[in-house]
Amino acid sequence: MKYKTLGNTGLFVSELCLGTMTFGGKGLWSNMGNVQQGDAQALIARALEHGINFIDTADIYSNGVSEEMIGQSLKNLGVRREDVVIATKVCGPMGPGPNEAGNSRAHIFDSIKASLKRLQHDYIDLYQLHNFDDVTPIEESLEALDSLVRQGLVRYVGVSNWSAWQMARAVGHSERLNAVKIATSQNYYTLAGRDIEREIVPFLDAEKLGLLVWSPLAGGLLSGKFGRGRQVEEGSRRSTFDFPPVAMDRAYDIIETMERIGARKGVSAARIALAWLLHQSRVTSVIIGAKTVNQLDDSIGSTEVALNSDEMAELDKVSRLPPEYPAWMQRSRHVPARPPLGKIVDAAQ
Repeated sequence: MKYKTLGNTGLFVSELCLGTMTFGGKGLWSNMGNVQQGDAQALIARALEHGINFIDTADIYSNGVSEEMIGQSLKNLGVRREDVVIATKVCGPMGPGPNEAGNSRAHIFDSIKASLKRLQHDYIDLYQLHNFDDVTPIEESLEALDSLVRQGLVRYVGVSNWSAWQMARAVGHSERLNAVKIATSQNYYTLAGRDIEREIVPFLDAEKLGLLVWSPLAGGLLSGKFGRGRQVEEGSRRSTFDFPPVAMDRAYDIIETMERIGARKGVSAARIALAWLLHQSRVTSVIIGAKTVNQLDDSIGSTEVALNSDEMAELDKVSRLPPEYPAWMQRSRHVPARPPLGKIVDAAQ
């Protein structure tokens, strides 16, 4: 297991992160999985055994049950708080009231107390705004997060599912307010969905923010269970919850390429999909979910898969994004070399 800094911070996290959306199985989240306490603890134990020190959850996952299971599992396993990095999120509705959702100061302050209680800890390593709130001013959200950091309840902050321009505003306001700056962005990124390469990835590179990847197998589509002309396996996640949206014809081409490469290496197509992400230097950590220890072991095996330049090129060719304006215009016109400003001034004199 390799470790990377969490964006432009000094905190190290494992290149794979254990996602816990499958924990609890309440309501909508039953489509993701129905992992109960005993199995959740086994998954966490196996992840830690393999060197994964990073666990991601959200208050909304099974309405808090995921957080509860994580907290109880770590307590039962006797894990030192210093040995695990816990990330959770706020924004989604946690009740019927108008103030029980969003990124307002009120909801953030209420939610951090509830999350800490469920996790049985006194601080959260990475606290993320789960989605963009177009009602609450960004300044209000940032000042609330800054207050949590100053109180010691949160150590780093991030966002999830924000556009590049929204993050740019957040960074600008943080600098103006001398408030805590976002350290990470959690985004959907996969061979079947490379949309973030247009605007978000360049922004993250420019600001040295970490990239955390959710749904690296496109909601199970790249797991090896699906393909052109195959009957959908009953009970699979994609058969009951077709998300994230994917252009299927293109995805089938990608799956066939992954399977060819996987067959040559003797590994699953899922490992190839994960390995491709691990080969992207811009990626900080890939969030992997599992319903069983066997599934988790297969995903962890992706850290041992080496893709050569030809294989990376093959995967890039079948999955690359079509050209989009203004990127294609910017690439087609090169700014001519110009003399240094000092020489221009001298010439004018």
